[in-house]
Amino acid sequence: MIILHGLFGQSDNWNTHAKLFAEKGFEAYAVDQRNHGLSPHSDVWDFKAMSEDIFELIKEHQLKNVILLGHSMGGKTAMQFAIDHPENLDKLIVADIAPKYYPLHHQGVMEGLQAVDFNVVKTRKEVEEVLSKYISDFGTKQFLLKNIFWVDETEMAWRFNLKVIIQQIENVGQEVAHIGDATPKDMICEVPALFIRGEYSNYILDEDILSIKELFPNSILETVAGSGHWLHAEKPKEFFETVMKFIK
Repeated sequence: MIILHGLFGQSDNWNTHAKLFAEKGFEAYAVDQRNHGLSPHSDVWDFKAMSEDIFELIKEHQLKNVILLGHSMGGKTAMQFAIDHPENLDKLIVADIAPKYYPLHHQGVMEGLQAVDFNVVKTRKEVEEVLSKYISDFGTKQFLLKNIFWVDETEMAWRFNLKVIIQQIENVGQEVAHIGDATPKDMICEVPALFIRGEYSNYILDEDILSIKELFPNSILETVAGSGHWLHAEKPKEFFETVMKFIK
């Protein structure tokens, strides 16, 4: 079981679920995608590259019967991998993202992150005060603050590669069906797939079901009641049970 976080996330966002999957007998890998968490920073940041990162992980650890689970940005990486390397995948699980184009909608977050000057602010509280001028949601601010680390005793920094993410943020919104040089026929992936959406999220709409089925004909869509985009955090029990039901 390989688990991929979303934009500005990191592997430990999924520690709870990774442990639950491990208790069910899975060898669970919670991955920091490139330019996030403890993984290397790179000037190349797109879904094709992130797909190949997962391929290298699978080869390095000689993994078999892989189930790939991705949320949001991680879900697009997972879809790209399923199209690129279906022979290396047993099942695909995509949490609250469709293979379509998404207009940029992180402007407030991006402005807030860029407004943080670590030459000036020296505590997490000061960083939070800066972010609060641009981001009102408490959960979003706490999610971002988890990415702060101490470079040394006097300087903090973001773990994610903010410079490259800002430069290439349009890649996150890219439509999976238009990635790379594959023809429409080559894009079809027969791997059994589960798409899970939050009841109150607008990331997967009813009109997206057709495009999902076109690319992933062996897919099903489930909805987690009472949850938004962060369905695995908002309804962890229901999310886990939905995933396990599909796997079984």
